Amino acid sequence: MSDLKKTALTHVHEALGAKMVPFAGYLMPVQYTGVIDEHNTVRNAVGMFDVSHMGEFLVRGPGALDLIQKVTSNDASKLTVGKVQYSCLPNGKGGIVDDLLVYRMQHGDDHHYVLVVNASNIDKDWAWINSQNTFDAQLENISDHMSLVAVQGPKATDTLKGFFTEDIGAMPYYTAMYAEMKGVGLVLISTTGYTGAGGYEVYMPNALAEKAWNAIMEAGKPHGIKPTGLACRDTLRLEMGFCLYGNDIDDTTSPIEAGLGWITKFTKDFVDSSTLKAQKDNGTARKLVGFELLDRGIPRHDHAVLDAAGNVVGKVTSGTQSPTLQKPIGMAYVPTAMAAEGSDLWVDIRGKALKGKVVKLPFLKQA
Repeated sequence: MSDLKKTALTHVHEALGAKMVPFAGYLMPVQYTGVIDEHNTVRNAVGMFDVSHMGEFLVRGPGALDLIQKVTSNDASKLTVGKVQYSCLPNGKGGIVDDLLVYRMQHGDDHHYVLVVNASNIDKDWAWINSQNTFDAQLENISDHMSLVAVQGPKATDTLKGFFTEDIGAMPYYTAMYAEMKGVGLVLISTTGYTGAGGYEVYMPNALAEKAWNAIMEAGKPHGIKPTGLACRDTLRLEMGFCLYGNDIDDTTSPIEAGLGWITKFTKDFVDSSTLKAQKDNGTARKLVGFELLDRGIPRHDHAVLDAAGNVVGKVTSGTQSPTLQKPIGMAYVPTAMAAEGSDLWVDIRGKALKGKVVKLPFLKQA
């Protein structure tokens, strides 16, 4: 594991007794007290994730928006300062380079965009975006210099509000601001996350990470805060039907068949726009669906999906036993004819065909 990158907080996780695993070239905490305990902590109170392995690119200059409009599927012209958008990078072949967040920000006179990309795709994304940069846009890869913690759960605002003079509880979903965090320094705080439990993501230079982590853990004590790992991040996002790059979307899946038509805007020209517009107009042969198993068993990535005759018609992309719903859930690509809500399907688990049905996403309905 000596060749793995470490975040500024790796030694903190090790001191806390976290189980550390290789992930996207980094040594990352997969769990501390256990997946279910950490999952329930985020759903009911507040948990904190170290997600410093994520990548951050700055885009500046007169052509910044033009470049972002070309490489992303969503319409970034709609972003005002302090707004954040979920988007994807089409790959020119009908697939997806990566999914990402696009922030439009201003700090003093510095107007810029921040692109937040998946850890496993940092080099690929950087090369791809630069290859498309025929505009007057300057790019800077700050991934190695930045730390990111996600403070997620219904008690996240109570935990963090004392650090800021601004009313962070009034920030709408998918917004961001630069703010001075008391006792820490200047951070970028956003109302984004990957859990569906509400909360914030806080970006800062590596030098501030440990100070911020310790201060947040202390402030969160009355609210039941716990450190949380990548394993429960996965179960939390799956309950919300959020796609995971490398599982549910990749270079061979289109945003239309993956159910991401809502971030694919044909009000502009972008990489693959004509191909994806044709898919939207004419339909696709397969669709990504959510399903729950009616028989006892846990669906896992790459399990075969069967039709009523026992033919293999697709595969599970993500699956788990939902800690919140106490039932087996998953996502899978299936033929469009089998994609309607309520349709029957079967999952081959160790040679047994277990029955399931297609359900509407998200699995966990928000109050």
